[in-house]
Parts: sequence; C-alpha cells; structure tokens
Amino acid sequence: MMMTERLNAGVKKYVEDGKRKQQEEQARRNLMKTKRFDTIAAHGLYGMEDAMNNQDSIMEPLTVSPAQHFENSDHLEAALSYLTPAWGYTRIHNPSLHYLEGTLAMLEGYGFSGETTAAMTGSGMGAIFMATNPFLENSVSGVNFVADAKCYGGTFMLFNERYGRERDIDVRWVQDTSNIDAWTTMIDGNTRFIYVEMPSNPSLTVVDLERLADLAHDHGIPLIVDSTLTTPALMRPICHGADIVVHSISKAIGGSGSAIAGVIVSRNNIPSKVGSDDMLENFAGYVKLWPMRDHGTALSPLSAHFILNDLRTLRTRVDVMSKNAIKVAEFLDQHEGVEAVHYPGLPSNAGYEVASKYMWLVDGDENGAGVNRYGHLMGFIVRGGEQAARKVLDKLELIWRATDLGRHKSVAVIPAISTHQQQGDEGRELAAIPSNLIRLSVGMEHPDDIIVDLKKALH
Repeated sequence: MMMTERLNAGVKKYVEDGKRKQQEEQARRNLMKTKRFDTIAAHGLYGMEDAMNNQDSIMEPLTVSPAQHFENSDHLEAALSYLTPAWGYTRIHNPSLHYLEGTLAMLEGYGFSGETTAAMTGSGMGAIFMATNPFLENSVSGVNFVADAKCYGGTFMLFNERYGRERDIDVRWVQDTSNIDAWTTMIDGNTRFIYVEMPSNPSLTVVDLERLADLAHDHGIPLIVDSTLTTPALMRPICHGADIVVHSISKAIGGSGSAIAGVIVSRNNIPSKVGSDDMLENFAGYVKLWPMRDHGTALSPLSAHFILNDLRTLRTRVDVMSKNAIKVAEFLDQHEGVEAVHYPGLPSNAGYEVASKYMWLVDGDENGAGVNRYGHLMGFIVRGGEQAARKVLDKLELIWRATDLGRHKSVAVIPAISTHQQQGDEGRELAAIPSNLIRLSVGMEHPDDIIVDLKKALH
C-alpha cells in the first residue's frame, strides 16, 4: 500500500474525502448499534443520506455493473491503492455487497462491545476456505489445525482432501467435541487454528464455546466457528470469545432460497501465530481486499440484493421455525419407528444443557423475556436400517427431498447418500453418520401438517 506522503495533491484530496466518508459511515454504524436486532436487520447501514445519493430510493442500490467509473487518474490511483472508499471492480467490492456486509457485521456483533467486520463470498464453502486458508499459507512441516469431525460434508472434503491430501497439512479431527480435553490433546506449537461447527450438521452436537475460545487463546491461535444453523438470531459466537464466524448464507439467513452465498465475520485484533498486522487487526477486511481479490470468490450483486431482503425478517423466521422444530422433534422422539432424535432442544439430548447456555432468541420473546430456541434442524435415525430410512424419505409428500436447509419450506435428506457421500465409509464413521439418519430442516408450515406427513411416511 502506498504511503500518503508520496502521493500528489490530487490523490491526497481523494484520500481526505475518503476519511470524511468513513467518519460519516462510522457515525451511522454507531447510531444503528444503539438499536434493537430487528431494527438493524430492517435498516442496516443504509440511511436517508445514502438515499439522497441513490435517486432518493428507500432501498439499497442494486449495482450490477462490474466496474466503477473514476473522475480522473488521481481518483483511480487513490481507489486502487485502497486509500479511499471505492468499489472499483465487483470481484473486489460492490455497493450492493457493502450494505449487506455492514448489516451482517452489526447483526453478528450484536451485544459485542468491540468492532466487527464482514466479507461476503460466493458460497458458504467459499467463506470456509477464505477463513482458514490465510492461516495455512507458507506451511512448513508439521503445520496442523484442529477441527470438528462432525462437520458438514463439504467442509470435511475441503479439510481432508484439499488441505490434507493435496497440501500435506495435518488435519486433526476431534470426535468427542463436547470434551474440552479431547481438543487440548490435539494442540501443539504448530497448530494454526481451532475450527468447530456449533451446532454441527447433521449430528447437532454442541460445544462450550467459551471454554473452547479460552483454550485457543491460551495457545495464541484463533477460534473459527461455523454457526450457520443458529444464525445471529439465536447465537453470536463472537460474544462468547470466538474470533471468526462463518455462515452459509444460503441457509436460514437467506431463507427464501433465492441465492447461494457465504460470509466471514471477524472481530478486530485476533490472535494468530502467522499473518501480517493488517490481517490480525481486521481479518475480514484484509481477506476481502487481498486474498479474495486473487482467489475470485466474490458474491454477485443480485444475490446480495436478494439476501438483504431476506435478512429483514431473520429473527421472526428463525423463531417460528424453531418453535415448529421442537414440536416435530418431540413427536419423532416418541415414535416407535424412530431409534433416536438428534435435536439439542430435547432435554434427553446430551447437549441440552450446553445448548441452553448459548442458544437464545435475540431480544427475547414478544414480552422481552429471555427464551431458549434451538433452531430448525434435526436428525433422526429410522428403525430398521438404511432401506427403512429410504422408504420413509420416499414417502414424504409435503416435506421436500433436497440437499438444503433453513428454508421457508421443510426439506429432508439422507446425509450418507448425499451431503456426506463423498467422504466415504471411514469419513462417515469418523463423523458418526449412520446410513439410516435422516436430516430434517423444519420450515414455516404449520407444525401439525409437518407431523402428519412424517406420521404417514413412518407408518
């Protein structure tokens, strides 16, 4: 990055203009951080002054142009040196993405006293890759990271195949994630980060985030959390010590199912044994402007526009789906055709106590009283083995058969033959995913109708 003292007067003018714009936006951010979660989701960074520069529209701009026009060469130089706010080229930045990133950063940081920053990616896997790869660059012999074995199948393949097999990075899988000692024994001087899903997909296991964050920080490494299944409406890991959070936005955050997207949200000044000062000070901002620029994992502006509209009703949707899910889980838990139900909201679940510590509906119920919500996803094991599970899945008439989750509509899938198929028998055994496990994402239908569909299928 160029030093400002080496710039000519014209470039310095744009730098000063940029500082003023940043101050104005920070004032807007500070104002919105005094509001409640639903208000932030509805308004985000976009205010009335922004509207005056956007044909007075009360909606954020949808900027589909891939490139920005510059007033002159001085403006071009200042912008492409990252010395003044600009968007330049949509692979690097874009106005539509900017408002979405600002809103998600505030929602994920809701209740956190420090600053948070977000970077959108073209998919959830893009977010996971960009959140982990910077810590693994310039790897030397013995470099490793410690990860949740019960993670999503795509995450397993990235870690096991792309990092482990192709780059010879030591991936240390933790099976008993609820046991902090199991994590502790995996860490050594070459460990770069800890990675966990909370809750995991599709086993719905949970971990004590505060203890795991303390463990990571004791070793000078960051804790990275995939909290796709909770969304900021139920849990914000940064408030519990996490350094970096990733989401597959395509799930409950983008509940209409209109777009594929991911996001990285980081707090300022994360711990790490590697990386520049700029990277550690503002990880998401650094990743967005530098590695993502070169890896090309950008999100399209149209997708950002769809997601911004979905985001406005996030808390309400997650509340409804969670209330529906507990009713469905209680039904399945009592059904003779079901061996076991994995849902952290059931008191019989091994993770119930820990889940109850962390999973709360943001800002409480309609009266403002604190209330636990345990999310929309569950897994249940069908009695009778793989063929019995296939028959149940095939009989569903209301619940869609799809490798998706977090939608308005309920969807179900057998992970062993879909989302976790490629990791093989050994990988599925590591993740404790039997062939008769059905993953069910409960939507916003009336719960009685979902239960009727399941009852017919299990008959």
